[in-house]
Amino acid sequence: MSDTPNLLGALQGADMLLIDGLHAWQFELDEQASGEQAQLTIECMDGRTRRVWSFTAAAVAAARVGAAADSWHIDDGAGTHELVCLGAISADNDDEEEPDEG
Repeated sequence: MSDTPNLLGALQGADMLLIDGLHAWQFELDEQASGEQAQLTIECMDGRTRRVWSFTAAAVAAARVGAAADSWHIDDGAGTHELVCLGAISADNDDEEEPDEG
């Protein structure tokens, strides 16, 4: 279960999403959107097919926490979708060790 109280907060820290099991590294979050404006737009490739989902600010606000870690259920006109918010893994590329202080 997510520690973030709402989907908007989870999206702000996400680097990539899974939507209905598809990896979607390209998404736009408009934090200023309200009401019926598109707040979240997700794009991904499903084989050779480009798929696009748009969710209103109201849909993002109404999203429900899913059972899996960092997962959310969000509705649009076509039905319910499962979103999983993922953070990027980064490493330090510096091979030099930091000197001990003290």
